[in-house]
Amino acid sequence: MKKNVPAPRPVRAAIAAIGGCLVIAACGGGSDGGVSFPVLPPAPAPAPAPAPAPPAPAPLGTLDGSVPLVIGHRGLPGLYPEETKVAYEAAADAGADSLETDLHLTKDCVLVARHNHWLSDNTNIADVAATNTTVAGRKRTVPGVLVDVKYPAIEANGPAQYLSDLTDPSDPKSVLKSLIVDGEDHTNDWSITDFTMDELRQWIRGTTYDAKDQRPTDLNGKLPILSFQEVIDIAKAKSASTGRTLTVYPETKNPIWNNAQAIANGCGPAGSHPLEDALLKIMNFNDLNRKDAPIFVQSFEPESLKYLRSAGMKARAVQLVDGNDVNYQTGEMIYVTKDVYTFVDGRPYSWTLAGNPKWFGEMLTPAGLADVKTYADGIGPWKPQVMAHTIVPFVTPNKGLADVNTIKPTSLIADAHKAGLFVHSYTFRNEAKYLAGIYKGDPTAEYLAYFRAGIDGVFSDFANTAFAARAAYLKETGR
Repeated sequence: MKKNVPAPRPVRAAIAAIGGCLVIAACGGGSDGGVSFPVLPPAPAPAPAPAPAPPAPAPLGTLDGSVPLVIGHRGLPGLYPEETKVAYEAAADAGADSLETDLHLTKDCVLVARHNHWLSDNTNIADVAATNTTVAGRKRTVPGVLVDVKYPAIEANGPAQYLSDLTDPSDPKSVLKSLIVDGEDHTNDWSITDFTMDELRQWIRGTTYDAKDQRPTDLNGKLPILSFQEVIDIAKAKSASTGRTLTVYPETKNPIWNNAQAIANGCGPAGSHPLEDALLKIMNFNDLNRKDAPIFVQSFEPESLKYLRSAGMKARAVQLVDGNDVNYQTGEMIYVTKDVYTFVDGRPYSWTLAGNPKWFGEMLTPAGLADVKTYADGIGPWKPQVMAHTIVPFVTPNKGLADVNTIKPTSLIADAHKAGLFVHSYTFRNEAKYLAGIYKGDPTAEYLAYFRAGIDGVFSDFANTAFAARAAYLKETGR
């Protein structure tokens, strides 16, 4: 076998030079027709460092971390006559998540969407009565009767007597002659329970109510009154057209009065609950009696919600909580008054009838919230119960709300969330007279204060403003 003999040094140097040319020269023919060699491209530049990930959105303060709800309070009554088809459709188009309505029973036992029991406030009935003798003849003119309270008649408990429409205790139908609603006197007005649904549709039209001197009036008296089923149908249609699931948010309005009226009209036997039974029936018919159904059932009357639970309601329930006024020196709620509003806004009417002198504020204590949790899923407090309104330094005299220059969350949201209850607060409006002075006439500033405090939902007369304010809030949380 032959050995490999290294080449002489001059030969190896030549070979090395040729090899270097092979690496360095470019591909293709040279200018002199000689041999060409490829040139490797320069090494690529290092890849840029990845952009830093955007910061995670700040957590929301709601009960379950979800986006707070915009609840179209009676539709969009800031721009259209309340609780009419146009108002509800406009609320949905403006971004409302829920369509809120008040419920009564008509003379023929149909659930109707209207805020007040007396019709002169938010319908054109007075104009109709001027030419329609049938309507004119249904005005209720019999005065109510005074009844002694059953709890101690001391100043701390409010007035010692309240008005009742049961003018003849031996005749339950006598309630159809007077117009006294939970102690509030509306003699010489028309009751919604004196008209059938068809009569309401035929004769009566809706109008603006709150801030009626500042809101558009061109559609007053032109839009029919709706049944609750029609409100449900609007929510269904808008859910289908927008791809968003809109909820309905009915209130059993003054259920003790409504049930007495309905029983007198033959809608149920003595001792029954025609209002709540009618609501359960329509919920079942529309597949709304489920825990996750697109509905919230609200009432200021705890006995109404408790009855609904006992009768089989599975959907979400909301205990509304009222108050009369605010002590702007301390921010505390005022419940007792020397007039009828003790019975209207100070305590549930069932408590007055039962001789219970406690106030709505009892529901907002930790013990009260725990009790509410046994029959409801959330609470609906008045705004000053959620956010303390004060004038600092306090001066007298003052303009009240217009001089409020300090707001601070109370413990209510935290206490309610701890009890497992969501908080939907009422009522947000754009007009300056409804805004604390600290907001300087800007309704968005008010919404932002409540959203930042962790509110779960807002009842708004201006769903368009509420939706825009919520978008601004979500943007500031990084969403």
